[in-house]
Amino acid sequence: MKETKQGPEGVSASAAHAAHEVRVVFSRLRRRLRETYGRSDLTPSQTSVLSRLDKDGEASVSDLAAAEGVRHQSVAVVVGVLAERGLVDRRPDPEDGRRQLVFVTDSGHAFLEDRRRAGEGWLARALEDRCTEEERRVLLEATAVLERIVRS
Repeated sequence: MKETKQGPEGVSASAAHAAHEVRVVFSRLRRRLRETYGRSDLTPSQTSVLSRLDKDGEASVSDLAAAEGVRHQSVAVVVGVLAERGLVDRRPDPEDGRRQLVFVTDSGHAFLEDRRRAGEGWLARALEDRCTEEERRVLLEATAVLERIVRS
């Protein structure tokens, strides 16, 4: 039987409840994963810029600011810190000598890979220790549903 009770914004109460629970659990999971990264961790802004560059390749500070939805000056500071740590570097834009392109260094790629490995290792151990095989199967099915939602 289809639920008729409405939640916020004209959606069913079950959809509103599921949205709330997914958001809360993902926030907690994100916090726990950050804890696995250790003391050399980056700020969320630094992580976001470094991850974006890792995924998208090189970009100017202006392009990064637009993509991140923040001021140019803010991204310039973030890029400066990442460069000081050796995680990114800059090179002249071959199409516009006035601009510089920022890219992830080998150290930056290694840093991100170490973070991912640490987080996934912690999560895999937790799933092994605290979940049954059936629960892990359900999680895989749920992540497929979430992926479909994200891609639509």
